[in-house]
Amino acid sequence: MLDGKNILDLITSRQSDRKYSDRRVETEKLERIIEAGRMAPSACNAQPWKFIVVTDSELVLKIAEAASAKLIGMNSFVAQAPVILVIVREKPNMSSKVGATIKNKDYSLIDIGIATENICLQAKAEGIGSCIIGWFDERLLRKLLGIPKSKRVELIITLGYSLSEQREKRRKPDEETVSYNKY
Repeated sequence: MLDGKNILDLITSRQSDRKYSDRRVETEKLERIIEAGRMAPSACNAQPWKFIVVTDSELVLKIAEAASAKLIGMNSFVAQAPVILVIVREKPNMSSKVGATIKNKDYSLIDIGIATENICLQAKAEGIGSCIIGWFDERLLRKLLGIPKSKRVELIITLGYSLSEQREKRRKPDEETVSYNKY
Protein backbone atom coordinates (compact mmCIF):
# COMPACT_ATOMS: atom_id res chain seq x y z
CA MET A 1 0.00 0.00 0.00
CA LEU A 2 1.27 3.45 -0.88
CA ASP A 3 1.61 5.97 1.87
CA GLY A 4 0.36 9.55 1.73
CA LYS A 5 3.72 10.98 0.69
CA ASN A 6 4.00 8.57 -2.26
CA ILE A 7 0.54 9.54 -3.49
CA LEU A 8 1.31 13.26 -3.17
CA ASP A 9 4.61 12.73 -5.02
CA LEU A 10 2.70 11.02 -7.84
CA ILE A 11 0.18 13.88 -7.99
CA THR A 12 2.81 16.62 -7.96
CA SER A 13 4.96 14.90 -10.60
CA ARG A 14 2.06 14.46 -13.06
CA GLN A 15 2.18 17.09 -15.78
CA SER A 16 0.75 17.79 -19.22
CA ASP A 17 3.23 16.14 -21.56
CA ARG A 18 3.37 17.46 -25.10
CA LYS A 19 6.23 15.47 -26.59
CA TYR A 20 6.14 11.70 -27.07
CA SER A 21 8.40 8.97 -28.36
CA ASP A 22 7.03 6.59 -30.96
CA ARG A 23 7.34 3.67 -28.51
CA ARG A 24 4.13 1.65 -28.31
CA VAL A 25 2.25 1.66 -24.99
CA GLU A 26 2.05 -1.92 -23.74
CA THR A 27 -1.43 -3.46 -23.67
CA GLU A 28 -1.20 -4.35 -19.96
CA LYS A 29 -0.37 -0.75 -19.03
CA LEU A 30 -3.10 0.63 -21.26
CA GLU A 31 -5.65 -1.73 -19.74
CA ARG A 32 -4.72 -0.59 -16.20
CA ILE A 33 -4.97 3.06 -17.27
CA ILE A 34 -8.46 2.48 -18.68
CA GLU A 35 -9.47 0.50 -15.61
CA ALA A 36 -8.45 3.44 -13.40
CA GLY A 37 -10.92 5.60 -15.33
CA ARG A 38 -13.61 2.96 -15.21
CA MET A 39 -13.24 2.62 -11.44
CA ALA A 40 -13.67 6.36 -10.80
CA PRO A 41 -16.47 7.34 -8.46
CA SER A 42 -19.50 9.05 -9.94
CA ALA A 43 -22.68 10.65 -8.63
CA CYS A 44 -25.19 7.88 -7.84
CA ASN A 45 -22.78 5.47 -9.54
CA ALA A 46 -24.00 6.80 -12.91
CA GLN A 47 -20.67 6.18 -14.71
CA PRO A 48 -21.68 8.66 -17.44
CA TRP A 49 -18.78 7.93 -19.78
CA LYS A 50 -17.54 5.85 -22.62
CA PHE A 51 -13.81 5.65 -23.29
CA ILE A 52 -12.80 5.21 -26.90
CA VAL A 53 -9.20 3.97 -27.11
CA VAL A 54 -7.54 4.95 -30.38
CA THR A 55 -4.31 3.15 -31.25
CA ASP A 56 -4.58 2.99 -35.05
CA SER A 57 -1.85 5.39 -36.27
CA GLU A 58 -3.87 6.66 -39.24
CA LEU A 59 -6.85 7.41 -37.02
CA VAL A 60 -4.56 9.10 -34.46
CA LEU A 61 -3.39 11.45 -37.24
CA LYS A 62 -6.98 12.28 -38.22
CA ILE A 63 -7.90 12.97 -34.59
CA ALA A 64 -4.77 15.10 -34.25
CA GLU A 65 -5.99 17.14 -37.21
CA ALA A 66 -9.37 17.59 -35.49
CA ALA A 67 -7.60 18.77 -32.33
CA SER A 68 -5.14 21.19 -33.89
CA ALA A 69 -5.53 24.89 -34.43
CA LYS A 70 -2.71 25.74 -36.81
CA LEU A 71 -3.31 29.49 -36.79
CA ILE A 72 -2.63 29.73 -33.08
CA GLY A 73 -0.28 26.75 -32.85
CA MET A 74 -2.52 24.78 -30.50
CA ASN A 75 -2.25 21.01 -30.03
CA SER A 76 0.23 20.37 -32.84
CA PHE A 77 1.84 17.68 -30.64
CA VAL A 78 -1.23 15.40 -30.65
CA ALA A 79 -0.05 13.53 -33.75
CA GLN A 80 3.00 12.25 -31.79
CA ALA A 81 0.89 10.38 -29.24
CA PRO A 82 0.69 6.63 -29.85
CA VAL A 83 -2.64 6.47 -27.99
CA ILE A 84 -5.56 8.86 -27.80
CA LEU A 85 -8.44 8.35 -25.40
CA VAL A 86 -11.67 10.03 -26.37
CA ILE A 87 -14.11 10.57 -23.53
CA VAL A 88 -17.76 10.66 -24.52
CA ARG A 89 -20.44 11.75 -22.08
CA GLU A 90 -23.22 9.21 -21.71
CA LYS A 91 -26.61 9.80 -20.14
CA PRO A 92 -26.57 9.66 -16.35
CA ASN A 93 -28.82 7.27 -14.47
CA MET A 94 -32.14 8.54 -13.15
CA SER A 95 -30.91 9.26 -9.59
CA SER A 96 -28.01 11.37 -10.83
CA LYS A 97 -30.21 13.15 -13.37
CA VAL A 98 -32.83 14.02 -10.74
CA GLY A 99 -30.13 15.24 -8.34
CA ALA A 100 -28.57 17.36 -11.08
CA THR A 101 -31.94 18.96 -11.84
CA ILE A 102 -32.74 19.66 -8.18
CA LYS A 103 -29.27 21.03 -7.38
CA ASN A 104 -28.71 22.71 -10.75
CA LYS A 105 -25.34 20.96 -11.21
CA ASP A 106 -24.24 18.77 -14.06
CA TYR A 107 -22.73 15.94 -12.05
CA SER A 108 -21.80 14.05 -15.22
CA LEU A 109 -19.16 16.67 -16.06
CA ILE A 110 -17.74 16.43 -12.55
CA ASP A 111 -17.71 12.63 -12.86
CA ILE A 112 -15.86 12.82 -16.18
CA GLY A 113 -13.30 15.12 -14.59
CA ILE A 114 -12.69 12.62 -11.80
CA ALA A 115 -12.34 9.72 -14.25
CA THR A 116 -9.97 11.79 -16.39
CA GLU A 117 -7.67 12.52 -13.47
CA ASN A 118 -7.72 8.86 -12.43
CA ILE A 119 -6.59 8.00 -15.97
CA CYS A 120 -3.80 10.57 -15.93
CA LEU A 121 -2.52 9.54 -12.49
CA GLN A 122 -2.53 5.85 -13.43
CA ALA A 123 -0.69 6.74 -16.63
CA LYS A 124 1.96 8.57 -14.60
CA ALA A 125 2.27 5.58 -12.26
CA GLU A 126 2.81 3.38 -15.35
CA GLY A 127 5.55 5.70 -16.67
CA ILE A 128 3.25 7.05 -19.40
CA GLY A 129 2.83 10.75 -20.12
CA SER A 130 -0.55 12.35 -20.71
CA CYS A 131 -2.21 15.59 -21.71
CA ILE A 132 -5.89 16.47 -21.33
CA ILE A 133 -7.31 18.33 -24.31
CA GLY A 134 -10.59 20.18 -24.55
CA TRP A 135 -9.97 22.06 -27.81
CA PHE A 136 -11.09 19.99 -30.81
CA ASP A 137 -13.62 19.82 -33.62
CA GLU A 138 -16.31 17.76 -31.92
CA ARG A 139 -18.34 17.25 -35.08
CA LEU A 140 -15.32 15.83 -36.91
CA LEU A 141 -14.48 13.53 -33.97
CA ARG A 142 -18.03 12.22 -33.97
CA LYS A 143 -17.75 11.48 -37.69
CA LEU A 144 -14.30 9.85 -37.42
CA LEU A 145 -15.30 7.58 -34.52
CA GLY A 146 -18.95 6.87 -35.34
CA ILE A 147 -20.21 8.69 -32.24
CA PRO A 148 -23.95 9.43 -32.34
CA LYS A 149 -24.97 13.09 -32.68
CA SER A 150 -26.87 12.78 -29.41
CA LYS A 151 -23.59 12.25 -27.51
CA ARG A 152 -21.04 14.87 -26.41
CA VAL A 153 -17.32 14.40 -26.78
CA GLU A 154 -16.02 16.11 -23.65
CA LEU A 155 -12.27 15.52 -23.65
CA ILE A 156 -9.44 13.73 -25.33
CA ILE A 157 -6.32 12.52 -23.56
CA THR A 158 -3.03 11.87 -25.31
CA LEU A 159 -0.96 9.00 -23.90
CA GLY A 160 2.58 7.93 -24.65
CA TYR A 161 6.12 7.68 -23.39
CA SER A 162 7.01 11.27 -22.67
CA LEU A 163 10.05 13.03 -24.01
CA SER A 164 9.10 16.20 -22.10
CA GLU A 165 11.35 17.54 -19.39
CA GLN A 166 9.90 17.40 -15.89
CA ARG A 167 8.77 20.95 -15.10
CA GLU A 168 8.46 22.62 -11.74
CA LYS A 169 4.84 23.05 -10.71
CA ARG A 170 3.74 26.65 -10.54
CA ARG A 171 0.70 27.17 -8.41
CA LYS A 172 -0.91 30.10 -6.66
CA PRO A 173 0.20 30.48 -3.04
CA ASP A 174 -1.77 28.62 -0.36
CA GLU A 175 -3.26 31.80 1.06
CA GLU A 176 -4.95 32.51 -2.30
CA THR A 177 -6.47 29.07 -2.72
CA VAL A 178 -6.97 27.56 0.75
CA SER A 179 -8.85 28.77 3.83
CA TYR A 180 -10.15 27.04 6.91
CA ASN A 181 -13.60 27.45 8.45
CA LYS A 182 -14.56 30.50 6.34
CA TYR A 183 -14.02 31.93 2.89
